[in-house]
Amino acid sequence: MFQGQCNCGTVQFEISSQPSDVYVCHCSICRRSTGANGIAVVVVANENFSWLAGQENVQSWKRPGADWQTWFCGTCGSKLPGINDAKRMYIPAACFGPELQLQVIHHIYVDSRASWDVIGDAGVQHPEGMGS
Repeated sequence: MFQGQCNCGTVQFEISSQPSDVYVCHCSICRRSTGANGIAVVVVANENFSWLAGQENVQSWKRPGADWQTWFCGTCGSKLPGINDAKRMYIPAACFGPELQLQVIHHIYVDSRASWDVIGDAGVQHPEGMGS
C-alpha cells in the first residue's frame, strides 16, 4: 500500500498497486490549473484506490464547455486524485512521498507546451494525447 495526501494532510488516500509510470500533461488547461508547466500524474485502476480521510473536503471544478475537470483540497488547494475515465483514477505524482520510485514515461500535448518548458528526460513525447 502506498499513501498520499494533500499539503495540509486533511485529505488522505492509498493505492494498493505500485505505480512507476508518470504521465506529464503540458496542455494550456493543465498549465493554468497548476501554475506550472503542466501536471505529472500516475494512473491507477479504480479498484486499487481508496480514500482514507477527508473525502468530504475534496472539491472539483469543471471547465465550462470542455471535457476537463480538476479536483483539489478545499482547505489548502492542493491538486488531488480525480476521475481519469470509467475504469481509472489519475493521481498527481507530487501527492506521494519520496519512497515511491517514479519515472516519467510519457509527455502529452507537447505541441501546446509553454515556450519556456524544456523537456529534459527520456519520456516519449506526444504532440497531442496518447493517440498521437
